[in-house]
Amino acid sequence: MYTIQNEFLTVTVAGRGAELQSILGADGTEYLWQGDPAYWPDRALNIFPYVARLTDGVYCLDDQQYAMKIHGFAKNCVFTLLSNTGTELLLELRDSPETLRQYPRRFVFRVRYILDGRTIRITYEVENRDTRMLYFGLGGHPGFQVPLEAGKRFEDYRLHFGKPCSPKRVDFTEDCFRAGTCSDYPLQDGQNLPLRHGLFDDDAIILQEMARSVTLEPVEGGHSVTVSYPDMPYLGIWHCPKTDAPYVCLEPWCALPSLAGKRTVFEEQEDLLRLEPGKQYSNTWEITVS
Repeated sequence: MYTIQNEFLTVTVAGRGAELQSILGADGTEYLWQGDPAYWPDRALNIFPYVARLTDGVYCLDDQQYAMKIHGFAKNCVFTLLSNTGTELLLELRDSPETLRQYPRRFVFRVRYILDGRTIRITYEVENRDTRMLYFGLGGHPGFQVPLEAGKRFEDYRLHFGKPCSPKRVDFTEDCFRAGTCSDYPLQDGQNLPLRHGLFDDDAIILQEMARSVTLEPVEGGHSVTVSYPDMPYLGIWHCPKTDAPYVCLEPWCALPSLAGKRTVFEEQEDLLRLEPGKQYSNTWEITVS
């Protein structure tokens, strides 16, 4: 485990998956979901090199077929510590024989955490070390405690978007693959989504054309969490379906899962990021607590 801290927050990160383990406020408030196999054992996955599910669990690249599990393999890999200054942490994953069996590209994937006041700045850095184009998706998958303090209920909270917007929901099939269509997803007063467990009976809500920040907050005031994702076009909202799970995930994504019934070809999936040999890519998003 690695720790960075300041006067406001103590943040703990695991080497496995470079995954956040705790966001602890100076007053003792734990903002991050602490994992529970009864609902969801993880806490804050870093997703690379594919977001969500592949049809039949496989994809094609270079006219060859490869298998990969949901949300890619980075979440299960042990990252190497490059630096820890006390308020900034940098972890790195490089290709290996194991990753090459799933993803035939040489790469570097770094996750950088910078603590700035009550904000955790998270930067994903990708480097193409191969001689061929790198195709990839990435994103965050943090879960947050709901409620964030005693005396409140899950239904006392809402998601408040940073500005009025008219999101589109990416339609999914019953088995959680992309249907290829979108539907209007109107918000209350153009900015608010009241929370209730039944929202997730059909699994995740994936939005596009929404504001690029969202705050998990109690309607009557109290501790809150804001996730900002200026360069991520999709937002996943989720907790374990058909349960009373006491958390909600706010997931900024750069790409989408497979189309239902269609085996994914990386060269053809338009929303995947593309990085030429020798080039580097960077994307920063933030978690701010109050």
